[in-house]
Amino acid sequence: DKAPLSKSLLLVPSAISILLTLLFQHYQKFFAYNLQAIKEDFQIWRLVCGRTICLDLKDTFCSSLLIYNFRIFERRYGSRKFSSFLLGAWMLSALFDLLLVEIAEYIFGITINSLPSGFLGPVFALFVPFYSSIPRVQVTQVLGHFSITNKTLVYILGLQLLTSGSYIWILALSGLVSGICYNSSILKVHRILCVPSWVAKIFSWTLEPIFSSAEPTNEVRVGMGATVDIQRQQRMELLDRQIMMSQVAQMRRQRQQQGGMINWNRLFPPLRHRHNANYQDHHPSEQDTPPPTEVSEEQVARLMEMGFSRGDALEALRASNNDLNVATNFLLQH
Repeated sequence: DKAPLSKSLLLVPSAISILLTLLFQHYQKFFAYNLQAIKEDFQIWRLVCGRTICLDLKDTFCSSLLIYNFRIFERRYGSRKFSSFLLGAWMLSALFDLLLVEIAEYIFGITINSLPSGFLGPVFALFVPFYSSIPRVQVTQVLGHFSITNKTLVYILGLQLLTSGSYIWILALSGLVSGICYNSSILKVHRILCVPSWVAKIFSWTLEPIFSSAEPTNEVRVGMGATVDIQRQQRMELLDRQIMMSQVAQMRRQRQQQGGMINWNRLFPPLRHRHNANYQDHHPSEQDTPPPTEVSEEQVARLMEMGFSRGDALEALRASNNDLNVATNFLLQH
């Protein structure tokens, strides 16, 4: 839902990759990422074909799962901005691929004639905004020491993709560098490598109706867990969040009837003033009530993208002193 570009990147390249592997193997040579043919024979078209379709089904599977998890950026940025990021990362990573191959040959004496094919550079580039902008929420613990978060599975998939080929580390490094360059406000790459508005309108009129999906109404949205225990834990957290929502709605109705602010310290005891032993939570005086904390709209938007309402996000950020991780755990665990 609300991610037609991600859906097209899941379906079209995967279908072509499967057809090339099972039925049209004699056409695979046209989709090989052959650097020697690009440099010596000037077959520039291989930069397009060789960097779009995977010829290894393992790479196809891992990259498809990663694109599925990264669809949150299309919902957050919009299809045009998301496609601009992919286009910019794709073009920059092509340049860095050739540069890293030359550096490896000059320093280590390694001659690399071909690289793994596929849409791998932009996929690795998406790890940059994933690391910097997606909050880390703990789901469970393994053996009491190792934390499993909402981002662990994505990193495991990236590690699996990284170890699937001999020279795929070049694609990973060029993708990460291109993602950093595109996200950097200093280089201003996003202003140069972007999809024009007229191109975005053409694709929205022609291809978006084909790949768009209706918003699910009967299914419960639950995150994809690595094991059954993680999925069970996610369902428990979803239930806890629904209970919390009902409690917040009840308290808001009481506030509308009686007036005043929600007393989060009475509703959720873990966020009381723990370091003040003389704090009385049953009868707080109006003089001791601290002024409301200013809340960052960016953090409110991130919590709303996780499924929380704006009011709950504001209350949680104020109760946690504008700490995004504490507010996220606060909303999930209560």
